[in-house]
Amino acid sequence: MMRRLGGGLLALFGMAALAIAIISMLMPAVLHLQRYVITGGSMTGTISRGALAYDEYVPASVLKVGDIITFVPPRMHGPVTHRIVSIRRDQNGNAIFRTKGDANAAADPWHFALTNHTQARFVFSIPYVGYVFAVLSLRWARVALIGLPAALIFLSIIVSMWREGGREKAKVAAESQPTGSRAADPPTTPAKTSTEPMGVRAR
Repeated sequence: MMRRLGGGLLALFGMAALAIAIISMLMPAVLHLQRYVITGGSMTGTISRGALAYDEYVPASVLKVGDIITFVPPRMHGPVTHRIVSIRRDQNGNAIFRTKGDANAAADPWHFALTNHTQARFVFSIPYVGYVFAVLSLRWARVALIGLPAALIFLSIIVSMWREGGREKAKVAAESQPTGSRAADPPTTPAKTSTEPMGVRAR
């Protein structure tokens, strides 16, 4: 009973994890969003480390202080997701942004202008799901994801065949046992015949 319950819970957990992964993969295409894995802790409290963040592309002109954007800072190669803390104009009227991580004590050292007309702005995040995507970026993890279900199916087939063989052997053994002889019926005692004439009363 406990083994079946544990197997059922494990299967339920696996189905839930698979459903979350599928939804996480399909959501960007359906809602026209971009997804990013948050690998740092600078936005802890708003976006946790290991979360999967979703951004939408909006016109850069609509950005305001308080928005969270994903961008590549000057002289850096990887994207950063931080909050806009100030916007000022240079002598040419271009917007100059400054950002800060919510968990950082000070603002970022860079001041920058956005060169594109659209910019990725944070919409929402799913905690911890980013770890799954990070693991799946490894080749051995993808191989295991494909091979593990196949191995479980093969094992279940072997166990089923073994159980079926055990039941067949038990059935054959039961049929090969000699049947017991039937007990003889007890002898019947003949009924006594009365010698008195029928219908005559003694006086």
